[in-house]
Amino acid sequence: MCNDKIIRRMAGIMVLLSVALGFMVSDKFFWFTAFIGANLLQSSFTNFCLPEKLFARFGWFGCSTAPRG
Repeated sequence: MCNDKIIRRMAGIMVLLSVALGFMVSDKFFWFTAFIGANLLQSSFTNFCLPEKLFARFGWFGCSTAPRG
């Protein structure tokens, strides 16, 4: 699994980027911001986070498929 800081950092960067793009490029980027928020909300209930699974599968940022313990 991944360190929670990695996931939070990535989510924060994506939210800030999508808000900036929403103001500077197109209002449609705010839909991406809403999607990120919905994903964060559902992951708090289900403990399923797609970016965490992808990072672990590819071994990025020190993430692994082994459960935390």
